[in-house]
Amino acid sequence: MIVFDKHEIRESLSLEDIFGLLHEWGGDPEYAVFGILCSTICHNAPGEGSRKLYFYENTGLFKCYTGCENSTFDIFELTMKIANIQWHKEYDLNDAVRWIASKFGISGTYEDGPDDEELEDWKYLANYERIQEIELKGTEVVLKEYDDVILSRFNYDIKIGPWLREGISQEVLDQAQIGYYLGGDQITIPHFDKDNRFIGLRGRTVCAEEGERFGKYRPMKVNGLLYNHPLGMNLYNFNNSKRNIPIIKKAIIFEGEKSSLLYQSYFGLENDISVACCGSSISAYQIQMLLDAGAEEIVIAFDRQFKEIGDDEFKRLKANLLKIREKYKNYAVISFIFDKNMITGYKASPIDEGKEKFLQLFKERIVL
Repeated sequence: MIVFDKHEIRESLSLEDIFGLLHEWGGDPEYAVFGILCSTICHNAPGEGSRKLYFYENTGLFKCYTGCENSTFDIFELTMKIANIQWHKEYDLNDAVRWIASKFGISGTYEDGPDDEELEDWKYLANYERIQEIELKGTEVVLKEYDDVILSRFNYDIKIGPWLREGISQEVLDQAQIGYYLGGDQITIPHFDKDNRFIGLRGRTVCAEEGERFGKYRPMKVNGLLYNHPLGMNLYNFNNSKRNIPIIKKAIIFEGEKSSLLYQSYFGLENDISVACCGSSISAYQIQMLLDAGAEEIVIAFDRQFKEIGDDEFKRLKANLLKIREKYKNYAVISFIFDKNMITGYKASPIDEGKEKFLQLFKERIVL
């Protein structure tokens, strides 16, 4: 059988690896001085709970400041919690260790035993069954479809003033079915798969205090139903931009949906090649979606997550971008919009400062 050393596995995981997992699990993570803070997905569904789950880089441990009886735990224990809450599976420690090993392609050591066949079955299932409500057709992942009648409950007559003032056109807002939900005081952002099936609903809170506590963007819950989906298995706006990507041969990946909406407003729906990954992690499946659509260059247009050139956040962002490039350089040209001259604000998207500055940043993009 295959034996894994959980201590070696834990030590091999980078801060970016942990960040990617938390993003995939719906924790809406963000980097902090001590490591990472995110929502309490250790005992809540994605989009619920407060931002009180901390990951400390120096110890490699999580600490939950609300709700968890055992408040300090490692990545394997968190995986067990996620399995129970999100996948409705009972994982023991061995299951969690094997899941993490399979996720990151970490090999174990071989020892004589009867469990090899069972492990191979587990490895296959781990790739897809770990995500609830996913169907696999060949190499295509088909996400759960929600009843889009819920979209008729939102208000589309209210003008989304702040977004209009920032440059998003009413035409684009209408095309994307951006609305407003009074019950949650949220701007509503429906997500569709490449076939225009309604697969998720995210809300952007209008309340600054709530955004600070729980995060600005999160899956929406209406009438007790949480409209979430695994973000790493889809790209926002791909259902529209897939028409232009094979013509222009490029695709631009932004972090947030609003950046994609700005791109559409500035350059027109007929020239739209934008998508959003809804975070700062990109999955292999998302890259494959763009390659299959005909992209020959994939432009990473992430937010400026650093205050000064050379600070810790700068080094972390640079390392994350280089890691993405190393993973996918053999499949496509990977370029980066990297605001080294800091013409945008801290944590701003490269398109937040207007069309002209974005074009400047795009022209100066780094091709590695």
